[in-house]
Amino acid sequence: MNVLLLLLASLLFALLKWIYSHFQSRYQFWKDRNVPYLEPRFPVGNVGDTLKPTIHFAHIMDNLYKQLTKLGDDYAGIYFFRDPVLVVLSPEFAKTVLVKDFNYFVDRGVYSNERDDPLSANLFFMEGHQWRKLRAKLTPTFTSGRLKAMFHTILAVGEQFDRFLGGYVDGVNEVEVKDLLARFTTDVIGSCAFGIDCNSLENPKSEFREMGKRMINFPKLKALKVFFAMMFRDTARKLGIRFNDEDVSEFFFSVVRDTIKYREENNVQRKDFMQLLIELKNKGYMDGEVDGAAEEMSGQRLEKLTFEEIAAQAFVFFFAGFETSATTMTFALHLLATHPDIQEKGRSCVQEVLSKHDNKFSYEAIMEMTYLDWIINETLRIYPPVATLHRMTTKPYKLPNGSIIPKGTGLCIPNLAIQRDPQHFPDPLKFRPERFSEEEKSTRHPFSYLPFGEGPRICIGMRFGLLQTRMGLALLLRSYRFSLCSKSPVPLVIDPVNLIHGPAGDVWLGIEKVGTKCA
Repeated sequence: MNVLLLLLASLLFALLKWIYSHFQSRYQFWKDRNVPYLEPRFPVGNVGDTLKPTIHFAHIMDNLYKQLTKLGDDYAGIYFFRDPVLVVLSPEFAKTVLVKDFNYFVDRGVYSNERDDPLSANLFFMEGHQWRKLRAKLTPTFTSGRLKAMFHTILAVGEQFDRFLGGYVDGVNEVEVKDLLARFTTDVIGSCAFGIDCNSLENPKSEFREMGKRMINFPKLKALKVFFAMMFRDTARKLGIRFNDEDVSEFFFSVVRDTIKYREENNVQRKDFMQLLIELKNKGYMDGEVDGAAEEMSGQRLEKLTFEEIAAQAFVFFFAGFETSATTMTFALHLLATHPDIQEKGRSCVQEVLSKHDNKFSYEAIMEMTYLDWIINETLRIYPPVATLHRMTTKPYKLPNGSIIPKGTGLCIPNLAIQRDPQHFPDPLKFRPERFSEEEKSTRHPFSYLPFGEGPRICIGMRFGLLQTRMGLALLLRSYRFSLCSKSPVPLVIDPVNLIHGPAGDVWLGIEKVGTKCA
């Protein structure tokens, strides 16, 4: 028995020694390539804070960025546990990665498992040729003409939101805005993506709302599984690890299946995202995309979307669309409540534009609200919902110093850190929408502001997200005034375990109808 224990102890010691040697060998990666780097610690590398449940990853990267900028100008190296990651430090090198040398950095390196989890085969997760092919098909979905056609659907939900809030405010002077705004954007996305009245405003526990919460907030066990999958993608696929729970997948498959069946059997057509996906399923292109020359199009262009591909794109549109816009509006209202003078400027902008359009909301009116745009952009600068951008080399890449980094090397653009760098935005935590006037924008590098990414892989739904955010804030500022109240969190605390960079807990604000108190 003692001999067996001794043998097991020897084997364990040998294994631990091998693991330690393996890590130490990996930790030579940046030194061997003459890239400035932070000294790693076994076994966490430079990201030991990821094990702390109190710090969001974006703020870990912000802290590392401040250390790395003392070592290099354009880039420097860190280790994510055992894996080397190149951190982009300058807007110019961000431009190189996202645009000039995009072909080396096509993939995000995000875990997906199409076999066991078909919903993960969506545009955000996809890689290589598969991503290029689908991106080309979906890009026409978000042209200004198609967004204009969808605007009436967004407006209908917005008017419902306005009526609901008007009745709610009659009995209260405080409102929890984070959940309220998530319910509004859930209803917008549900209507535009599925043609379904989710009714989340009237029913906070609607199935769409509950599924949305589960997509964003992971329990600890699932978070560990996803973390393992990101680190060891091939092994995770062999083990059948899923990003989405089976019941969540089945819910979305069922909704998409029923929606397509109803529309096709009853010849129902709507000007929404789902209709465009159905066109891609049936014809391989969208109506209006070509001038009747469909027969002359290439075989690749006419390749039709499968049902699973439609469901995956509808899923990611819902997943990416409702939470990011709701989070942006939540941050914006909190900032405006803290800066009442800016809030009044925003309200005046909305009212002045509406007065030129018979006091009615329209696509053209929303697009004319310049100061409201500045407010949204400044909010996204300070609080980007997607606060780090990730890429992975798809082939060996030659760095400016002449060294080669191999295929599969990770890269991170810490856009929150760059957007809060006083070198690019003086007094960076000060809320000042005028930073986004044309005059001030012309004085700084355009890639110092990257809330949606940039280049060929820029967020495809950016314009839709901004449109629903403009609509929501315009409705709110026209009719309501917001202020801090006794339950308002000051300062806002960031949820450390949420996939999105968003506020933790409830966000309460004082609210009153405009006109009930002098400005």
